[in-house]
Amino acid sequence: MEHEGILLGMGNPLLDISAVVDQGFLDKYDLKMNNAILAEEKHLPMYEEMASKYKVDYIAGGATQNSIRVAQWMLQKPGATSYMGSIGKDKFGEEMKKNAREAGVNVHYYEDDSATGTCGVCVLGGERSLVANLSAANCYKPDHLKKPENWALVEKAKYYYIAGFFLTVSPESIMHVAEHAIAKNKVFCTNLSAPFICEFFKDVQDKVLPYTDYVFGNETEARTFSKVHGWETENVEEIALKISQLPKASGTHKRITVITQGADPVVVAEDGKVKLLPVIPLPKEKLVDTNGAGDAFVGGFLSQMVQEKPIEDCVRAGCYAANVIIQRPGCTYPEKPDFK
Repeated sequence: MEHEGILLGMGNPLLDISAVVDQGFLDKYDLKMNNAILAEEKHLPMYEEMASKYKVDYIAGGATQNSIRVAQWMLQKPGATSYMGSIGKDKFGEEMKKNAREAGVNVHYYEDDSATGTCGVCVLGGERSLVANLSAANCYKPDHLKKPENWALVEKAKYYYIAGFFLTVSPESIMHVAEHAIAKNKVFCTNLSAPFICEFFKDVQDKVLPYTDYVFGNETEARTFSKVHGWETENVEEIALKISQLPKASGTHKRITVITQGADPVVVAEDGKVKLLPVIPLPKEKLVDTNGAGDAFVGGFLSQMVQEKPIEDCVRAGCYAANVIIQRPGCTYPEKPDFK
């Protein structure tokens, strides 16, 4: 793996506003653990309330951005990764830029007049509920992508990762990248991301899937995907297999589906077969919060994939990264990885 910018991500850069909350707070805002939703009117006061009521951490987030930062950390080669998304011209936006630069990611943000997007991360018993207020992140336009200095990042990359969350913002931008990947025989990866994406953005998700070489997700998302597609099975292995066998726009790469199941083994479906690969066990008392765990898994996985390592190594690296992240608040990591 020699060249810089080998991996490109696009998504919603959000600042995580993270706090350990109580059940009353979750009930008040009608939040479920291990879920991710977009903020509605009723959720807007919660960000202020979190800041005034609990001890709050502000951490650079956004699913794809987390994955790219973790891949960059695992690779330890400055500029190996790039990322695009939309932020505001404000304090949070500046914070985001600084954070990305320190992480070694080459970011090309579109800067909008609205406020930088935020994500409320409500932690209870080590699990998390996410409420995203996209704001500026929602303003990404294909025009930014098409600017020569930004499209150059697309040309340069050989691997792409765009989580499902970006489907709500700019499906057109996703399709531009996906079509480029197919035309140039490159590798395009996505994530089911959240039950609401599978349910309410089914049509755009179904349009992108033929272009995808790798589909990531967790067991809840996989089961929701199965339900909305009328597959009538809750069996994660069966669902992973079915996703891997959905039609593909090009036959060059076969599709591989990778579904995580928390502490249970990772399901890998390829070539009509399913493998179960173990995760690293973590004693409950060491768990800080699961925020960013799935993103970190993908980041670790991608860090080996761009080095053309076998899938077992990719999953092992994913599990390593997730294990590191769940022992810390949010998607944060120590200075250097210790992955062998």
